[in-house]
Amino acid sequence: MENEKKSVNFTVVPDETSNVPRVYSNFCSIQNSPFDFTLTFCEMLPISEREVQQAQTTHIVKAPVRARMVVPVQMIPGLIAALQENFRLYQDSFAPPKGPLH
Repeated sequence: MENEKKSVNFTVVPDETSNVPRVYSNFCSIQNSPFDFTLTFCEMLPISEREVQQAQTTHIVKAPVRARMVVPVQMIPGLIAALQENFRLYQDSFAPPKGPLH
């Protein structure tokens, strides 16, 4: 009986008492290895004429990295499901109505 493992149900919530800055990103690059996914969040700013000319040659525009998150593979299905559900709720609340308005 000593070797029986106990099961405890709990919910993990963010600790909002920590002072972590909010970071804006409008571009995300994703890479993966057999073990994890790396999400690199960048802020894509309007590009200058000089950067446009360089991009015509190199086909590359660099965007400043704002945050990089490494996520274990096991977490990806839950992350995808949470994003899909939150996007559905967003669409229900904020998206323009579909179909005729009469």
